[in-house]
Amino acid sequence: MTINERYEYAKSRYAEIGVDTDKAIEMLSGKALSMHCWQGDDVKGFEGAVSLDGGIQTTGNYPGAARNPEELMADIDKALSLIPGKHRINLHASYAIFEDGEKVDRDALQPKHFKKWVDFAKERGLGIDFNPTCFSHPMAKGATLSSPDESVRAFWIRHCIACLRISEYFARELGTPCLMNIWIPDGMKDIPADRLGPRARFKDSLDQILASGYDRSLVDVSLESKVFGIGLESYTVGSSEFTVNYAAKNDILSLMDNGHYHPTEVVSDKLSSMLLFGEKVALHVTRGVRWDSDHVVLYDDETKEIAKEIVRNGALDRVLVGLDYFDASINRIAAWVIGMRNFQKALLYALLTPNEALASLQNNDEGTRLMMMQEELKFFPFADVWAKFCADNGVDPTEKWFDEIDKYEEEVLWKRV
Repeated sequence: MTINERYEYAKSRYAEIGVDTDKAIEMLSGKALSMHCWQGDDVKGFEGAVSLDGGIQTTGNYPGAARNPEELMADIDKALSLIPGKHRINLHASYAIFEDGEKVDRDALQPKHFKKWVDFAKERGLGIDFNPTCFSHPMAKGATLSSPDESVRAFWIRHCIACLRISEYFARELGTPCLMNIWIPDGMKDIPADRLGPRARFKDSLDQILASGYDRSLVDVSLESKVFGIGLESYTVGSSEFTVNYAAKNDILSLMDNGHYHPTEVVSDKLSSMLLFGEKVALHVTRGVRWDSDHVVLYDDETKEIAKEIVRNGALDRVLVGLDYFDASINRIAAWVIGMRNFQKALLYALLTPNEALASLQNNDEGTRLMMMQEELKFFPFADVWAKFCADNGVDPTEKWFDEIDKYEEEVLWKRV
């Protein structure tokens, strides 16, 4: 049977339970995910860094990591060619591109240092999201926006304000709002003597950054929490309680990374609460294994539950989704494609779920029938709808897309060794 023939059967099967597969495909086609640039080069950036700090590390030495802007952009192109739909790219400030021997520190970055990224995005119809890079820098030793050293704190305040100007530049040039996400690695390895002081300084730093002003029609500012990091096991300044309260009070977005919580906490359970009290919510989708280990996103239970919460709450336009993982032990481009396609699969599965009917069963206390339907849905012809979605976007729906990775690895990546 052809893809279209299989799809027609799937369409009729889903119609039996009140699901419109054409509409599901249309809605998925309109949902852009933000693809993180740092998977392609192990979070090194273009400043000459040879190691990471701030509780961040990559593991593995698979050959072919991008070494410069040209290689990274070529790898992004290859990945996007294998991912259905139109998406966004997510940059860190450490990916500034300097020309003619110029180099400035992070607190003096300007829009011109990202012009090549804007040109790249314009040619491909992509949006850009952005992140201040408050790690892997001499001024990030110990603390950044919460530092007791006022000169250090002032440096990072200037850096974040510079990033606001760059974010506005992205939005103006590309005609789509930019999400600028702030995360800091500040904390302590052992039990602190003062928890309030660092958080008060962090609050003051954020107040100064926001007071610099920015165009809210162009830029969404978000604040990201974390439960702990390597070397910060006992205390994290930017805890969930701090970031959620600060974001709510100052009318900015909370960003939840599903690797940044205790292993028994799940973002899928948090989303409905966040959506009740905020116009928009931002996500970094990853896969934590025992801790915030940034494994490649799989089509697993929590990924599916996050997608279900987005869809069943009518929040496709309110939840800004970015991917955030970095694996240097496997082909980096394949890692991008696997993770991005898996979250799209999770969204499609959610869009093919008769959410209102299932909610009605819950409200009518028909728990047995609800469980039965949730289980039966797992064996509906979901894969045939996915195949149709991919085919409509000119992308192979099967594992054969990996042949392109093998070819690119042989012809391009191995030559970088």
